[in-house]
Amino acid sequence: MSNAVSTQRSASDVINLALGHPSPELLPLAMVRRAAADRLSSGDRLVLQYGLEEGDHGFRTLLGQFLAREGATATPIAPEELFITAGISGALDLICTAQTQPGDTVAVEDPTYFLAHKIFRDHGLRIGTIPTDDRGAIPDEIAKVLATERPRLLYLIPAYQNPTGTTLIEERRRTIAELCREYGTLLVADEAYHLLGYESPPPPSFGIYAAEAPVMALGSFSKILGPGLRLGWVHAAPEHLRPLITSGLYDSGGGANPFAASVVRSVLELGLLAQHLRTLRANLAGRRDALHAALKDTLGPQCVPNRPDGGYFIWVRAPRAYDADALVAAAARHKVGIMPGSRCSPSGSFSDCLRVSFSYYEPPELRRGVQRLAAALESTG
Repeated sequence: MSNAVSTQRSASDVINLALGHPSPELLPLAMVRRAAADRLSSGDRLVLQYGLEEGDHGFRTLLGQFLAREGATATPIAPEELFITAGISGALDLICTAQTQPGDTVAVEDPTYFLAHKIFRDHGLRIGTIPTDDRGAIPDEIAKVLATERPRLLYLIPAYQNPTGTTLIEERRRTIAELCREYGTLLVADEAYHLLGYESPPPPSFGIYAAEAPVMALGSFSKILGPGLRLGWVHAAPEHLRPLITSGLYDSGGGANPFAASVVRSVLELGLLAQHLRTLRANLAGRRDALHAALKDTLGPQCVPNRPDGGYFIWVRAPRAYDADALVAAAARHKVGIMPGSRCSPSGSFSDCLRVSFSYYEPPELRRGVQRLAAALESTG
């Protein structure tokens, strides 16, 4: 992640509100240790062997059941509709390899996840942008892009979007799925934060449309268990999974991270993940509330933060124009890291916005970080 913020606190006195990672305190080491011990105690040496390209059948069955219990889908997902990946980043790269050619267009929300841009550009894709509002991507705008630019992919983050924290409403989801079916555009739904709703769950996963539209719903254990596992999944119709399963990468290397998958299988078999998720949501909700209150109380009327229902991020918009890019240097002098909105925008827009994260720090540190941000704002006039 050379062009991202460091995964570590670069200095003990820096509070980096740009970090979109779970803090070490949120990583369930004891739970994973127990699951690993359970798996290794079975004496099954095949946990160290190449795995099936699509992933272990038992693991996929348990995952499909778990996602239904957590409300992502109404009924368990059949294992044939799940494909195990090396996280969402690995899935995006593989989908681009299997489904696109250099020069194709991918349509994305503006703003969107800033590191997705690089994956798409690595594949020589042209990036088209779609306006959003506080209810997510706008279907009429999507229809215009699909009709005029004929993108090969439509990439959305429908739940607790990175960076804005907004959630795409259910009515729009169905319309967008129908548009993708009509135009033959593959919808790639990055649902990294779908299971991190704090007050109430978001609408069901885009995977519920997989039988009727070209939809791939991407999930990950990075935000709900641990990024170091490098483990995720794709939920799609079997015919849309086939190009991934038969790719050269998986034909040569076997399934994604079969050992990590075997450990997470034990996490699911032992019933540990549901309780961990409840604890994680409560902790993150408290951090969100602390950061939101600090932003409102400390920055005052000059900046307006939203209050997302889940995820990792708060989107701060200024009622008066200021250059968030110039603010980055001032913030660094005050030992606070920030993510300028323009970095999240393929078009370079949103320079008057900031993405701030509440996932990496406890409330006292979040409040100190906001105080430093206020001082940086003051210093820039």
